[in-house]
Amino acid sequence: MEYKHLGTSDLNISRIGFGCMSLQTHSPNNERLLKMAYDSGINFFDTADLYDKGENERIVGKALKEVRDKIHIGTKVGNQWRKDGNSWDWNPSKAYILQAVDESLLRLQTDYIDLYQLHGGTIEDPFDETLEAFELLKEQGKIRHYGISSIRPNVIQRWLDHSGLVSNMMQYSLLDRRPEEQCLDRAKAKSVGILTRGNLAKGLLANKPASGYLNYNESEVEQMGLLVHELSQQRTPTHTSLRFVLGHPAVSSAVVGIRTEQQLMDAVKTFSTPNLTDDEYQRLTSVLSPNQYSDHRMK
Repeated sequence: MEYKHLGTSDLNISRIGFGCMSLQTHSPNNERLLKMAYDSGINFFDTADLYDKGENERIVGKALKEVRDKIHIGTKVGNQWRKDGNSWDWNPSKAYILQAVDESLLRLQTDYIDLYQLHGGTIEDPFDETLEAFELLKEQGKIRHYGISSIRPNVIQRWLDHSGLVSNMMQYSLLDRRPEEQCLDRAKAKSVGILTRGNLAKGLLANKPASGYLNYNESEVEQMGLLVHELSQQRTPTHTSLRFVLGHPAVSSAVVGIRTEQQLMDAVKTFSTPNLTDDEYQRLTSVLSPNQYSDHRMK
């Protein structure tokens, strides 16, 4: 496993992170899988209070309690479940964040969160009070660092320019290269670490049959999939896809949704495979025109 500091923080995180959203709520294998991930070198585990109405945090907290001082936990806030439990509302208010963090700490069985992330964000948010909440939580020692989880360039720009965030989590893959146009280089320039999700494009870059994805039609997705497989003689398609994402200098860690032992083993073996050559990178980036964000663009 390789490790990299997340932005300007002191969090030295594994370059493969465990996306805990993929865990099945009632699976008896969750605890074993999380411990196997730790034993395999993964030390960054990402969850959110939204997932399974907080049950995901409970699973993570219970499974990793014994190694809490050796791992880094990231969780998220901003989506508030309605009392009927059927839906949620966006709530980035200071009052809600200060309430929600205590509930997350309890579920995670810890007295601090390594990375507390705003789970989304809009340009209409009460930015100053949201930021004030995060800074207050740092002063109180309830969180070590804060970041956001957003794909909206204008929201990302505001946080880059006016806060002390250390990270942004965003979707990035060979089939979603939108972050390259406005976001990745700007984050790098501000020393903000990028956490990627959706690295395998819902499995389309690994083993799922081709179908339309974002602005690409089925034929285009199939074309990319065939090339990924062609370039995977010394790697699996998962390795090739992760090598592409991790090759960008702005990316600190690829957060991978892991549900099975096979998926875990495949992901952690990425660093025993060769890096992409310049020729391979050129072929992967030229087979399709890169997509771009159409909305919420930076100024």
